[in-house]
Amino acid sequence: MAAQILVMPGHVLSEDVLPVPRKSSTSLKLGPGLRYTPPSTITTTLAGPLCIDRKKNAVWVENNSGRYIPQTNDVIIATVHHSSTDFYHCSITPHTTFAQLPQLAFEGATKKTRPQLSSGGLIYARVVAASKHLDPEIACYNPSTGKSEGLGELKSGMVFDISLGMARRLLLSKQKEEGKLVILEDLAEQVAFEIAIGRNGKVWINANSVKETLLVGKALQTTDDEALNVDEQKKLSRKLLRQS
Repeated sequence: MAAQILVMPGHVLSEDVLPVPRKSSTSLKLGPGLRYTPPSTITTTLAGPLCIDRKKNAVWVENNSGRYIPQTNDVIIATVHHSSTDFYHCSITPHTTFAQLPQLAFEGATKKTRPQLSSGGLIYARVVAASKHLDPEIACYNPSTGKSEGLGELKSGMVFDISLGMARRLLLSKQKEEGKLVILEDLAEQVAFEIAIGRNGKVWINANSVKETLLVGKALQTTDDEALNVDEQKKLSRKLLRQS
């Protein structure tokens, strides 16, 4: 992460602040808290640090206290609310409209083989379309490859709430170097678990027992709530493992 600048809603970003792509064909990726107005105006819609990732040619406003706003390409954890003829209608957060999940938006799904999801079921999905004028659309596969790539129904396990900032850090490719997070790496040395992280501030964990699942969830939430640094995360990991 190259830089952070504190911004307020309505701030117009100057060109010298934005990352310059290594390839001219690479488009700038706008994340939460930013609005694009043609031909070239980018305005902030949230207050918080402006985060710039020059490697990924991405920019966004970090805002832990704000509600999640669906953005295209975000991975999220959603709850199935109800179904209609062609769609599952899913809750992403209590504050957003239901996202539409086409019933065939799964790897290899046909009318005969599509998953039969029940109300209250959990899914790990990617936002494929998001607009303030339309309900978001999500999918449990990559449309360009046809593969699930880890997306789909989440069975068993438990869901824990975390801040939006913590979710972003957990989704970084280099958690330790870029996100200053080691808690999962430390716990994984002695506890086997599966994890799915949603950009909407949800994390799904499934371990060999309820006790171990709760341990991992508590570790993440404590790290988040108390803003623990790397050394403090290591101490927390050791403490929780001793108590287990």
